[in-house]
Amino acid sequence: MGDTRGFAKNGSKEAQRGLWRLLLKLPSIRGRLQIIAARSSHLNELFEAYEEANVALARFQRERDREDCPLIEEYEALCAEIENDVLRFVLDDKGSM
Repeated sequence: MGDTRGFAKNGSKEAQRGLWRLLLKLPSIRGRLQIIAARSSHLNELFEAYEEANVALARFQRERDREDCPLIEEYEALCAEIENDVLRFVLDDKGSM
């Protein structure tokens, strides 16, 4: 995963890492998501947001107990929302290819 194949050239490193995370998390749409990411930068902001949310979530989980940190639940929900947004986008885009 160290190269940029399957990723629009104008994406940031954070967006690329977010895409990689989503490819692992959503295997049922992996192929479609790679195609969409390669041809368009439309989802780059979502990829970046997903990367940032996952990094923050991992930090909260390492540093705090779930009971002491309501941000853990909030960031889990945020990651799930982004996953759903990407899934919806990919399924809606299916007819355009």
